[in-house]
Amino acid sequence: MHALIVYESMYGNTRLVAEAIGYGLGSDEDVAIVPVAEAGNQPTSDWDLLVVGGPTHVHGMSRETTRRSAVDGARSPDSGLHMEPEASGGSLREWLDTLPAASGRAAVFATRADGPALFTGSAAKGLAKALHHHGFELVAEPESFVVDRHNHLLAGEEHRAQQWGQSLAARLGAVTPQLPIPDER
Repeated sequence: MHALIVYESMYGNTRLVAEAIGYGLGSDEDVAIVPVAEAGNQPTSDWDLLVVGGPTHVHGMSRETTRRSAVDGARSPDSGLHMEPEASGGSLREWLDTLPAASGRAAVFATRADGPALFTGSAAKGLAKALHHHGFELVAEPESFVVDRHNHLLAGEEHRAQQWGQSLAARLGAVTPQLPIPDER
């Protein structure tokens, strides 16, 4: 199975989850993990599975204003946050607006704040709706991975992301080795 994982990440959490999902899906030869800034070079029809994920900003997918707010937050001297190098390269919302109608199988995920989803929201719901609108069949329910109030992934979330990647591969009939995820950061 060949899978393409497209992600948007401001502080690195969504990238870490994307990498863990990719590790669960299969080998480096079978899985491409690309930031959304580079996704325009990847025709979605070339892949058996498209996995898309992004951070949750104000209950949904990021917008220009929420992305600016994230940059401002990282600039605060006491924040302890660092911007991903590709963070300024565009958003999933922009990429989805340029995505042609297609068909294929897809799965979506988001990172979101710790708390009930009713209060935090999840970008995964909007991603699922957008991909379905473009003609993709969702092979799993949207999934969220949780960050703490300091914007760090909760312990065990990378491992859970790897397991989710393995479950996606199993649903599609691919066999992936049950390897432990590399040391969590």
